[in-house]
Amino acid sequence: MEISRRHFIRKSGAGIAVTAIAGSLPFACATPSQKDNRKNTATLKLSFQEGVAPGKTLSEKFDLMEKLGVVGFEPGGGRLNERVTEIKDALKGRNIQVSAICAGFGGFILSLDDAVRKQFFDTIKPIIAAAGELGSTGVVMVPAFNGQQPCMAHTKETRAFLVEQLRELGNYAKEQGTTVILEPLNRGEAFVLRQVADAASICRDAESDGVRCMGDFWHMTYEETSDKGAFFSAGNYLQHVHIASRRRRSIPGEDGEADNYIEGFSALKTLGYDKFISYECGCQGDRNIVVPNSVNLLKEQWEKA
Repeated sequence: MEISRRHFIRKSGAGIAVTAIAGSLPFACATPSQKDNRKNTATLKLSFQEGVAPGKTLSEKFDLMEKLGVVGFEPGGGRLNERVTEIKDALKGRNIQVSAICAGFGGFILSLDDAVRKQFFDTIKPIIAAAGELGSTGVVMVPAFNGQQPCMAHTKETRAFLVEQLRELGNYAKEQGTTVILEPLNRGEAFVLRQVADAASICRDAESDGVRCMGDFWHMTYEETSDKGAFFSAGNYLQHVHIASRRRRSIPGEDGEADNYIEGFSALKTLGYDKFISYECGCQGDRNIVVPNSVNLLKEQWEKA
């Protein structure tokens, strides 16, 4: 049967496209044993921000966290350089590590005002240095919140500027033994960066081992079509995960059946994710009851994933 040149090109192009797409999917060419080995490296490492666990002191909070098997602590970045010794002392002899550092700096990186951008760099660098000293996985940052004005326009030139600035900041973070972690938010909080794939592409273009990204189940609820797809899009750039209930941003489990994280956990397992999943949320009930129940829920869902 004679095949026209146009028909051949069309068929060949489709085959090339399918091959390209398949090659970009996680583990598309891996053997079953390779996939299983990658999945087996995944570990559920839960972390709490400072206000999550009940307790008046860090010692009381850490006592409960250890009892629950929570192995990460995510402090705020405010005055972190002044708290390094306090935090180190509180963690001595415990099976808890500092996970990420949550913000705490002034200014913002995409400000049109040179003084505001300078404030950002002047205040985030001491936090990054302290994060490195504490063995933290990185400092969480957002390029610009909706209320931060005047802000650079959302253009390709702004993106190029962001990539350049992050490369410099990421290289500094790497020197300190840590990273900066881009956090996509929902459009109600920040329109500059909303999806995990966008954050990952910025990490790629920054070409710095000190620039990484994260996913937040709360924000992903509103901005992603799939938890699994969002985490897969991050790939090796995924450095941290935040979690909260999916309707009220409370302790996971407080929103009942809506609080299902199995799809996302399945992706994390496939990726071999071995970093922290940290609670960033409020609380509707009694923390002494709600928090332990929540940890048990996440452990159950991780096993099901």
